[in-house]
Formats: sequence, C-alpha cells, structure tokens
Amino acid sequence: MDVLYAFHNNLIKQVGGGFYRFLLQTINWEQRMLAIKGPRGTGKTTLMLQYIRYHLKQSREKVLYVTADHYWFYTHNLVETADEFYKNGGRYLFIDEVHKYPNWSRELKNIYDGYPDLRVVFSSSSALDIYRGEADLSRRVIVYDLPGLSFREFLNMEKGLTFPSISWGDLVNRPNDMASDIVHQLQPLPLFREYLKYGYFPFFKESDSEDMPIRLSQTINTVVDTDLAFIQGYSPGMAFKVKKLLGVLAESVPFKPNISALARKLDVSREIIYAWLVHLKKARMLNLLLAQGKGVSTLQKPEKVYLENTNLAFALKAHPDIGSIRETFLLSQLRNAKLPVTLPRSGDFYVSGVYIEAGGKNKNANQGKNESQYLLAADDIEIGFGKKVPLWLFGFLY
Repeated sequence: MDVLYAFHNNLIKQVGGGFYRFLLQTINWEQRMLAIKGPRGTGKTTLMLQYIRYHLKQSREKVLYVTADHYWFYTHNLVETADEFYKNGGRYLFIDEVHKYPNWSRELKNIYDGYPDLRVVFSSSSALDIYRGEADLSRRVIVYDLPGLSFREFLNMEKGLTFPSISWGDLVNRPNDMASDIVHQLQPLPLFREYLKYGYFPFFKESDSEDMPIRLSQTINTVVDTDLAFIQGYSPGMAFKVKKLLGVLAESVPFKPNISALARKLDVSREIIYAWLVHLKKARMLNLLLAQGKGVSTLQKPEKVYLENTNLAFALKAHPDIGSIRETFLLSQLRNAKLPVTLPRSGDFYVSGVYIEAGGKNKNANQGKNESQYLLAADDIEIGFGKKVPLWLFGFLY
C-alpha cells in the first residue's frame, strides 16, 4: 500500500488551513461511518484533507486518504484495502468520490460490519442516493450535504474575514440591525455582484474571473458526462440531450415547465423529462419549486424550475435576466440553509410562515401587502427599512 500512503502524504502537504467551509464544524466526526455529499467543486476533498491535517490528532499510520478512482483500485477492492490498512494499525479511512467505485454500497456495508472500530468518511456526488444503493446503509451512515459557498463564506474566503452566519429568526425579526453590523465593516454590493457571477464555487480563488465561465462549463460537462454517467448510466447521446435540456431551461428561468413541449423538443417521453429534472436536482444543477401545500413526487410537475445557483446562469447565458438572478440567488441560499421553501399564492417564496418577494431597490411590496408576515428582498440597497430587507443579507444564512 506504499503507493496509497505516498498519494495521501503528497495531498496532505499541499492543503492549506486559511479558510474552512462551515460544514467542518457541523459534522460529528465521531460517527463510525459518515458521508459528505455535494456538487462537484464545492470543496469536499479539501474539507476532508483539512480535517486530517489540522484537526485529527492521530499518528500517520492510523489515517489514510484515498480516492476511489485511483489506479490502485484497478487491481484491489475497497474491502481488502481496508483490511490491510486495519491490520497495519489504521483506524481512520477517508474515501473520496466513492460514486466512481462500482460496488461502493456493498463493500462499505462489509467494512462497517467487519471492522467495528474503523471509522470511515467518504465523499460522493450530490446525485448519489446513498440510502438506495444495492446494500442497505440507512442504519449505518450519517449523510452531510456540502452546498456551494454562501455569500458570507465568499466574503470570508475572499477578504480573510470571520463573519458568522445569522439565524432565520434574526433575519426575519431584525434584519436591518444585522445588515448595519456588516456594512460597518465593508461595502457589500460590489462584492455581491462578483459573487453572483463567479463566487459560488471555492475554485474561484484558483482562476481569473475571465476564466470562470470556462471552468463552470467544464463543471457542468463533468457532472453530466461523468457523475451522472456513473450513477444513472447516461449514454453519450442521453448526456447530450440532458445538457440541451439545461440550455433550454437557462434561456427562460425561472421556467414554468411545459413537460409535453420539452418532451417533443428533445424527442423523449414525458416520464424521461420528469426523471431528468429529478436527476439534475439531485446533482445540484437545478432547484425545483412546488406549490405551497403540495406533496413531493418524482412524477409531479414542479411549478417553477430554477438553476441551482447564479454562477450557472452566467455560464450558460452571457446576459441573464437580473430578475431571474435575484430569485435564483434567494432560492439557492434559502434551500442551502435547509429552510422549507414553496411557491405561495402571493410573492415569490414561502418559508416557515413568511412570504418573500425579490426585486430591485424601488420595488414596492404590492404582492405581499395583505400577508401578515412578509419580506421584500431588495437588491441594490445596503440597509433596508421595515419589511424591505437587503437581498444580499440572505447570503448570511449559512
């Protein structure tokens, strides 16, 4: 296993500790087996390596990081790797990109059952349904989701700051106190424009802003051509149609889907369109919004379809509509903060008893004026007044 230890050591030496994703402090690392799911490019690998280097106080022989697509696994399987590691004193095994390993669920179950004092952390694409693998892991693994950067994390990463997140209750009840505290330390609006274009993925620090549309397009292609090919068995022809579907949606998001029209346009059945929408939602390419009071079903038509984050909008369309960008940002931050969001009778979103509408700084609260709990998420303002809340402040929820 010398090749794996050399690979581990090389990566550990390179990882920095200047900025940490919020999830590092949220995870209960004492679990016997835990999974970190998230879209490609959100920092799952860095998160594991940072934990190993800066937080896991164990001797080197007890810890091993591997990636499931390493050439070692051309001739070895996960169980025998874990067995050899364990017999040589290993107790903490980190497995990256487990969705690229063919029998991941069965072998992880065998490892869990066969080595009770071996702790396993693995990462996977957000498109992977960990609880529905061929082996039952539902009683064995705790799953954590790592979305893209919040606006708060972007500011902390870009400027070396330490802004804490704000609670939903504080945002609803005293938003302008929260905004005032932040505005005293920086001007958020210019940085907010940058975030909307390229700040959702941590790799913005490795690229020039001019190169980000290319990096984002590569990410989209990799998710569809590689991740969904592994997980859903997409053929090249099917992957091409799925990317075509994304392009169609990007032209008119928020999109009120006409499933029959989409099916005709892509020459597939309605059922396949429904399935693709669900796959893209799981892969964090889309957000699907259901009407208030409706249940969730795979074959239920969403009321609206959004791209999952604003960076995708700028990658797929040179000049996306600003109204769409505002709604996309707002929905993304609310969903990533684990808040229940539906489409209300009035306004754009309904969250835990609160109606929210997104708009520009001059927008009036007409749609929600009859609702007792109502917020207007207004763009282009630093601090609001009354029910008018700065749109950027919703980026501090996680």
